Amino acid sequence: MSFKISIIGAGSIGFTRKLVADTLTVPEFGDITISLMDLNRDNLDMIHALVERDIRANGLDGVKLLKTTDRKESLRGARYVLNVVRIGGLEAYASDVEIPLKYGIDQCVGDTLCAGGIMYGQRGIPFMLDLCRDIREVADGEVLLLNYANPNAMMTWAANVYGGVETLGLCHGVQHGHEQLAEALGVPKEELDYSCVGINHQTWYMNLNHKGHEYTAGELIGALEAHPRFSREEKVRIDILKRFGYYSTESNGHLSEYLPWYRKRQEDIPGWISFSDWIHGETGGYLRICREHRNKFETSFPQWMEEEPGKFTEEERSNEHGSRIIEARETGRLYRGHFNVVNRGAVTNLSPDAIVEVPAFVDRLGVHVPQFGPLPDGPAAICGQSISVQRLSVKAAVAGDDFLLRQAMLMDPLTAAVCTPPEIDQLVDEMLVAGEPWLPQYGEAIDRARRSLEGGFKVPHRPVKGCFKPGE
Repeated sequence: MSFKISIIGAGSIGFTRKLVADTLTVPEFGDITISLMDLNRDNLDMIHALVERDIRANGLDGVKLLKTTDRKESLRGARYVLNVVRIGGLEAYASDVEIPLKYGIDQCVGDTLCAGGIMYGQRGIPFMLDLCRDIREVADGEVLLLNYANPNAMMTWAANVYGGVETLGLCHGVQHGHEQLAEALGVPKEELDYSCVGINHQTWYMNLNHKGHEYTAGELIGALEAHPRFSREEKVRIDILKRFGYYSTESNGHLSEYLPWYRKRQEDIPGWISFSDWIHGETGGYLRICREHRNKFETSFPQWMEEEPGKFTEEERSNEHGSRIIEARETGRLYRGHFNVVNRGAVTNLSPDAIVEVPAFVDRLGVHVPQFGPLPDGPAAICGQSISVQRLSVKAAVAGDDFLLRQAMLMDPLTAAVCTPPEIDQLVDEMLVAGEPWLPQYGEAIDRARRSLEGGFKVPHRPVKGCFKPGE
């Protein structure tokens, strides 16, 4: 088989190397072309050298590996496009976490919902629309865009509805939760059958079945509370399970910032989080990890080049969906996974225009999405509120409309739980001005925001210190 894959934002060493290795595990893919595209020439050179070495060490002399800083050139003729970008890098991302803290909004990650996730989307969506324009112009006629970039639902929504490109949003939260639940229940992962329905990062395990035994919510609660680690690290997820009857796919720290109840008062947050790892709820945990590792590429590259090359074997293949979707579409081998798709009635009590995360199948004929029916009322209510925020955010980003942007912030559960409307207006002004280099669609709104801030802060800041690991 001969086709082209383009990886946009390929300068991430771990993720890009894994995606390539997973894909080249497929025996039929010994003659494909993979184009690595990134604006950071140094990172691009290093990831190209590492992946090229891996490919040759595995005897795949027919695989052509390209590198370029020219997006359109990378996309030319591509049948699959994998988007893994972060627009604005760490500089922009830091403002997503640090400015809201001045208003009492304490986030663990800030890349999906809440104030940080909304602004992350305002930067990413214009890029996504430009990417889709280039795809329509130069990519293969049967192109499929696989989006890994956050905020995943917003980016996937923009690409499908406004970009005119068939797009699947891919995330590994479902698989990670599956591994966790198998451990908690004491059964082999491969023997625990399950299905999840919801929206990205708020997907719900509708059933868990081991050899014909369907686990009840009570059994799951008991297993998680008896587990020495999960009982300490997943307090928010366990509480939601008790109150709504279903377990959420997303980590404790992530889930806590999507809801109005767990991070609204600084003194209460430590009771819901764990400091054993950043993902369990530490304030700005992901930002801290990104800062600590920002120079890891340069310092570790010589060591990586001296280590054994990666092995392209089924045993080493990850559970990421990307390579398996490509394999199913090209070879016809059926693959079942959980993907983010336009709803179109798959979940009947969520909006048809929303991006839902549901079980789906892929084969040579494409992606097939079963009709699930309605979510239980409680989980549907949680998802519905987030969908409203996503819709407003996407429309705001596409039009550069700060009126809609302010409405998205007002509707966000945690932001609304902490801030008054005047505080939210000022928060938006600050975040627009801070993000000016990456928000071309907001030119006039940024000018207005700057003039408003030049007159002094109309409402006082109410900063919080955040919840950090003791001793740090």
